[in-house]
Amino acid sequence: METNLLTVGGYKTVRRAYGFDEVALVPGTLVIDPRDVDISWQLGGISFALPLIAAALDGAVNPAVAAQMSKLGGLAVLNLDGLQTRYENAEEVLQSVADAPADGVISFIQELYAREAVKPHLIAKRVREIRDAGGIAAVSSAPHTAKANAAAAVEAGANLFFIQSTVGSVRFESTHTDALDVRAFVESSPIPVIIGNTVGYAATLELMEVGAAGVLVGVGPGAICTSRKVLGIGVPQITATADAAAARDDYHAQTGRYVPIITDGGMKGGGDIAKAIAAGADAVMLGSTIAAAAEAPAPGYSWGMATSSADLPRGTRIKVGVSGTLSEILLGPAHKDDGTMNLMGALRLSMGSLGARTIKEMQQAQMMVAPTLQSEGKSAQRSQGVG
Repeated sequence: METNLLTVGGYKTVRRAYGFDEVALVPGTLVIDPRDVDISWQLGGISFALPLIAAALDGAVNPAVAAQMSKLGGLAVLNLDGLQTRYENAEEVLQSVADAPADGVISFIQELYAREAVKPHLIAKRVREIRDAGGIAAVSSAPHTAKANAAAAVEAGANLFFIQSTVGSVRFESTHTDALDVRAFVESSPIPVIIGNTVGYAATLELMEVGAAGVLVGVGPGAICTSRKVLGIGVPQITATADAAAARDDYHAQTGRYVPIITDGGMKGGGDIAKAIAAGADAVMLGSTIAAAAEAPAPGYSWGMATSSADLPRGTRIKVGVSGTLSEILLGPAHKDDGTMNLMGALRLSMGSLGARTIKEMQQAQMMVAPTLQSEGKSAQRSQGVG
């Protein structure tokens, strides 16, 4: 793979990477009616009409939202380390987070997560609630809780299991705790295991080699995640997605097994979703956008999975407001012009404009560096006397 290394000084080299605002998609010679575009995909042997997953954030997903996402054709992931599995009255606790004053909200969130431990019977209850409502039960755990949580979730009927951490990898070393044997966990799991998050070719390839059914891509890109600021680590999502897609394609060519990659975080609207898929993603994972749905469990607010960390929180509570119903956000009609509603309609229109009939064809779309996109928009406003 071409690395395009630059020298920043001395012997230190860097690689230029690209985020969503730095690229644009290039139309070709064919335009397809958006109604004829197929945006379906598969994960773990399950087919989905929409390439969209609601992230395992307490402010975005509860059993009701998970069931509704399934009915709309997407998927939602429930956080097994979160408030839903710590409190019987989880909705009241979630409302208290939304109602808490901004001053001291991180300490308040930390205290709520520390006060009650995760309870196996609540894991089973939440999974059954999703299944009983007709939903696909996808659940998520951190690596150090994966074994215990998976036992209760699988017995209750979970369909998909996600292992998520700030940086996901096969190899982990520690003199203080036992590491999760990722290969053994995946091989022994009776349900598909999706692992994240990663940003590199080599790390993505290793996860696929141990049997991951899917890989989440993204370290520190989301609106509620502060990993880039707190830890200084992360890769802009266009480059991260393209690197992971290259690993997926090479692995598929070598083994015949296709492992979907899911771009997780950093997308602000339909245009970013289209760019993520054009960069190579099979689907995308959204958090704050789903938390802005009228049905979300913490009305108008969202916070990161690592916000509750006792030692080093890497996320904050943000006000996302209420954009509309979950159906309106995904399928329209849109009541806003900022690209945050009718996301799947926007994707279909983008794909059709590029002559892409399927997700796989969209992954072949031409992309150009367009760092002046925002300034062009401002210039257009000025030329029309607007602002």
